[in-house]
Amino acid sequence: MTALVVVFAGLFGLAFGSFANVVAYRVPAGVSLLRPSSCPSCAAPVRSWQNIPLLSWLLLRGRCARCAAPISRRYPVVEAANGIAFAGLAWFVPAALGLSGVPGGLVWAAFAWFAIASSVLVLIDLDTRRLPDVIVLPSYVAGLVLLALACVFGADWWALLRATAGMAAMYAAYGLIRLFRPDGMGGGDVKLAGVAGLYLGWLGWGPLAVGWLAAFLLGGGFAVALIARGRATRGSAVAFGPWLLAGTWVGIFFGNWVWSAYTALGTTILTKG
Repeated sequence: MTALVVVFAGLFGLAFGSFANVVAYRVPAGVSLLRPSSCPSCAAPVRSWQNIPLLSWLLLRGRCARCAAPISRRYPVVEAANGIAFAGLAWFVPAALGLSGVPGGLVWAAFAWFAIASSVLVLIDLDTRRLPDVIVLPSYVAGLVLLALACVFGADWWALLRATAGMAAMYAAYGLIRLFRPDGMGGGDVKLAGVAGLYLGWLGWGPLAVGWLAAFLLGGGFAVALIARGRATRGSAVAFGPWLLAGTWVGIFFGNWVWSAYTALGTTILTKG
C-alpha cells in the first residue's frame, strides 16, 4: 500500500511540477495563470497531449511541434524534481515522522505545498533576482493552517509550537543580517527564511540547525566556485534564494540523521577526551 501511495504521489508531483513551470514564467511577466498555454515563439496553442509531464517533452524531442523552437530543459527537470519531492515526502511522513491517516496527509500536503513554492521561487529568483510576495506570503498561511489542522487531528502540538519558534528565529536572524549588511541579503530572502524556519522547526531543532547552516555552506561554496573560475568577484551579487531553499530541503530530509551523527561524534570525542 505504501509503495502505491508513493507512486501516486510522484505522479501528482509531476503534474504540479508542470504547473510550477507555468507559474514561474507568468508571475514575473504579469500574465494571467488562466490563459491557455502557447509556444512563446510561434504562439501555437499547446494541445492536451503536449502537456503530459516529462513524456510530452521526450516525444517532442524538446521542440515545439509547429515551429521546432527548442523547449527549455528546465521544464522536465522541474517536473521530475517535484515528482521526486512528492514521492519522497509520501514515504518520509509516515516512515520518518510516524504520521499516517488524516494528520499524516495534512503534513504531507503542507510540505508538498512548500515543494511547489520552492521550485517556483528558485526559477523566478534565478531569472529576475526576486522572490515575489505573491508566492512567499501565502506559504506562511498554507503551512500554518495545514500543520495546525494536522495537530487538531492528532499530530503533536509541540511540533507546531516549535515550528512557529523556528519561523520567528530564522526571520529574525536573516532580518539582522539585512539590517547590518543590506547589500548582502534581500528583503525577499528574509521573508522566505521565515517560511523555511516554519517547516524545519516542525521537524525538530536538529533539522532547523542543519538546514540553516546548509544554506550558507551551499551558497558560500557556489560563490567561491564562481570566483575561482573567474565568473564573479567578491562584490558580485549572487541569488541566495535557491541556496536557502536547497539548504532547507537538506535539513528536511537529512537534518535528523546529520544532527544525530554530529551529536554522537561530539559525545564520543568528549568521552575519550
